[in-house]
Amino acid sequence: MEEVLTNPHSGFYINQDVFGAGGDFITSPEVSQMFGEMIGVWTMCLWEQMGQPEEVNLIELGPGRGTLMADLLRGSSKFVNFKKTLHIHMVECSPTLQKLQYSALKCVDEAVNEDGSTKRTISMLSGSPVSWHSTLEQVPLGTPTIIIAHEFYDALPIHQFQKSSRGWCEKMVDVSEDSLNFRFVLSPMPTPATLLYLRKRCQWASAEEVAKLDHIEVCPKAMELTHQIAKRISSDGGGALIIDYGKNGIISDSLQAIQKHKFVNILDNPGSADLSAYVDFASIRHSAKEVSEHISVHGPITQSQFLGYLGINFRVEALLQNSTEEQAESLKTGYWQLVGDGEAPFWEGPNEQTPIGMGNRYLAMAIVNKKQGVPVPFE
Repeated sequence: MEEVLTNPHSGFYINQDVFGAGGDFITSPEVSQMFGEMIGVWTMCLWEQMGQPEEVNLIELGPGRGTLMADLLRGSSKFVNFKKTLHIHMVECSPTLQKLQYSALKCVDEAVNEDGSTKRTISMLSGSPVSWHSTLEQVPLGTPTIIIAHEFYDALPIHQFQKSSRGWCEKMVDVSEDSLNFRFVLSPMPTPATLLYLRKRCQWASAEEVAKLDHIEVCPKAMELTHQIAKRISSDGGGALIIDYGKNGIISDSLQAIQKHKFVNILDNPGSADLSAYVDFASIRHSAKEVSEHISVHGPITQSQFLGYLGINFRVEALLQNSTEEQAESLKTGYWQLVGDGEAPFWEGPNEQTPIGMGNRYLAMAIVNKKQGVPVPFE
């Protein structure tokens, strides 16, 4: 899964723009500017709770086209005291997407010294310095930190396990007998992942929950990333916001492939489709808490609740007052996709274009330094 998505030569994310209507899938920031604006509200509220530090590392994991960060910076541009504290860090492994993010943030390179030998990148949306990194570990420590992980965890590689007459076996990828295709097989004996990760995940669940399942997905990379985030927040202060589709418990069998907005066979033509899996928010909570007693975990709550508490209803009403008929239609559609559930009841256009609400499918969770109290809107 990791190779298919991020192989340096032919990984799905590496050499193409896969987002938006012309890509393979649409994310919340691509639906409406209001999403990034609400994330900006959350970020500023957390900064207030942090005691308004004079320097903040604002980190986004997997920023896509840069749309979320651009909307966040535009929406908070009038709050001068906040925006002057920011150093933006984009954690992105795709050179193609890095260029799109540079453009979205209206970046320019300016000389730091007189001979121009040292330069730094500045976003003209906020005047903030911007840096790119391929991993979170490369972002410098020692500064209060706010981390945004929107639809990042769902692309982290998973292990799948299946119950069989031999007990729990790991699902593996093999080559078919004619050597022309890939196929799934079960491991003939317990694998290292079975002994390490499956056992650990089951210890965090009740025996009743495990007994009901024939398939279990475990994401060690999510555990590892959560450890990094929790350690950073514990030592430097701040918090992380995680928004993704998933559930607050063990995930059974959710791995999927999407190409051009349609589900396709996972093993067909690897590298041509996006692979993702449901996020196990319970595992994130346990992973964070085992790192440090100085952090607290809040949620998950639904994306609909999260955006509603932050005031998206007021924002859409304000935007509608100054919109054309066409803009109003787009705002209503975007609003429904962000907070609604299922098909939009007001839709009068073609059936195949009916807006589908993501408000209850997506969940939001926050990891914060305990000293700052409970973050908005998880009270």
